[in-house]
Amino acid sequence: MNGGLERHDRRVTKTKRAIRNAFVKLLSEKDFNEITVKDIADTADIDRKTLYNHYSGIYEIRDELENDLVKLLEQAVRELDFEKNIQNPQHIFEILTDILNTDLELYENLMKLNARSHIVRKMEAMLKANVRKAMEAAASLTDNPFLDLCADFVTAGMLSVYQNWFNSDRRRPLGEVSKEVGRLVLYGLHDFTDL
Repeated sequence: MNGGLERHDRRVTKTKRAIRNAFVKLLSEKDFNEITVKDIADTADIDRKTLYNHYSGIYEIRDELENDLVKLLEQAVRELDFEKNIQNPQHIFEILTDILNTDLELYENLMKLNARSHIVRKMEAMLKANVRKAMEAAASLTDNPFLDLCADFVTAGMLSVYQNWFNSDRRRPLGEVSKEVGRLVLYGLHDFTDL
């Protein structure tokens, strides 16, 4: 009896993943207001009834996706010991790489989204706020405008690197790219002069 429940849970998870991936893929191709339930169902290769078994409509798909992504990223940023990792930021990028590896197809489609996309803006704002808070704690500084500049720089740079990787031929492993970004954040261009 338990095996049947497990199979059902895996099917539900697989179907919801297909719906979410289809939604994000469509977002990379057209405006949110132009996407229909039929578009999502067709892209996910399911019928509309199956989609409605899991979601009441497009807004619920978007809200769940946003909330899950923000929760996942917030948890990862919270778990970082920024004071320790500011000395070795490769670990920060390793954690982000692990997150991306949990669902490469979803993140690939997310990275194709326009910077004005609601989901991208929400992710960026959450990342920036948490990076700033962590930097503030590590540097024991408050209300320093330099922290906003640093948080903007790190967040925009991180997102740009991952976006470029997803839109490249991906010959270089993501872990290798993440490690180099960590070195760049820590040592600047001086560490790459021998390359």
